Amino acid sequence: MPESSTRELIIEAADSLFYEGGFEATSFADIAAAVGISRGNFYHHFKTKDAILDAVITRRMERTRAMLDGWQADGEGPRERILSFIHMLIANRAKIMAFGCPVGTLSSELAKLDHVAQGRAAEILMLFRDWLAGQFRAFGAGDQAETLALHLLTWSQGVAVMATALRDESFIRSEVARIEHWLATLPDLPSPN
Repeated sequence: MPESSTRELIIEAADSLFYEGGFEATSFADIAAAVGISRGNFYHHFKTKDAILDAVITRRMERTRAMLDGWQADGEGPRERILSFIHMLIANRAKIMAFGCPVGTLSSELAKLDHVAQGRAAEILMLFRDWLAGQFRAFGAGDQAETLALHLLTWSQGVAVMATALRDESFIRSEVARIEHWLATLPDLPSPN
């Protein structure tokens, strides 16, 4: 197996294991077993668990940027682009009900551990916040754009936490409908054309 693809497989496996089982609970042996390589080969690519974590966070940031760029390119306007963010809860409902939000859970776990990488993990949430603020500005929210963006991001994270606790798909769908209604009835925003 070429060196670069082995490294990518390690990052991909670690990303899944960190999401599904948690960063602290995942060992080198777990990741090596998931990839099907020896621990010696594993150490050739990553010397520490923190180095793997850094690579996982970088991967998640790159994927988040690509997703946001895709929504930006595909959305007809800011309202439709914001709806893309909201509908992510439904599109990923099975994993959210099982494991929570991948970004929120990692940020929370690293904060509890007082891990040095917590700030970097939180940067992924800030990518969403900044992108949403841009959408709300384009939607006519002006000075309220960042507040609305943070409110929506907080709401979606709360839905993810409750969906994990309740494991109830109808809860996710009803909250998404409430968010859609909230978006449609925000004061001081022009009606979407």
